[in-house]
Amino acid sequence: MPRGRYSLHDPHDHTPLGEEHFHCATGPSGWRYVSRTTTPSGEQRGSVDLAVDDLGRPIRLELQTASWQVRGAAIDGVTWVRTDPTGTHADEGTAPAHAFTGTSPAFLVATARLLRLTPGSPATRVRLVAFTDPVLAPLTVDQSWALLDSEAHTTDNGPLVVDAYQVNALDTGEQHTIHIAGDVVLAAPGIELEQLDSPPSVFP
Repeated sequence: MPRGRYSLHDPHDHTPLGEEHFHCATGPSGWRYVSRTTTPSGEQRGSVDLAVDDLGRPIRLELQTASWQVRGAAIDGVTWVRTDPTGTHADEGTAPAHAFTGTSPAFLVATARLLRLTPGSPATRVRLVAFTDPVLAPLTVDQSWALLDSEAHTTDNGPLVVDAYQVNALDTGEQHTIHIAGDVVLAAPGIELEQLDSPPSVFP
């Protein structure tokens, strides 16, 4: 069960946004990722709890910041409820999308798992509902994903396969590359893996 720490920063001006302390695990029914996020000064900022089934579909999502929380799942596309901490204000939403996304590295792993791409295959279009920090406002985005290559690296724990994906934002044309090994993001815009206490899990 990998445990570790990501540092998060603005992908454009590199302003530090804090850290995400995580652990995740694969199982017979899918994959689960749990984390807590902190500010650059170390104060608690929020949490992430994402579970996907063995096909990569989100069966449970819980996001929390100081002022808002979201609970969602894949139902008739994706469905979610966004509330304030007291539950006084609640907004329900549904969108014809494939999954969720956001600032957490968990969403990159989940999307890669959902698409199951192979090297050299054409780019695949995917529609996602993004929740923006810190207010967790929903925004539907369209992306295309392509698996550029998979490369095995020798480690003390055996070969480590690193997948390089090219991700395009279809609304802006912005393009970037992310590197994923198993269920851990090694590098992506705004994300750096700072600490990993055990090797990434290998999906069956």
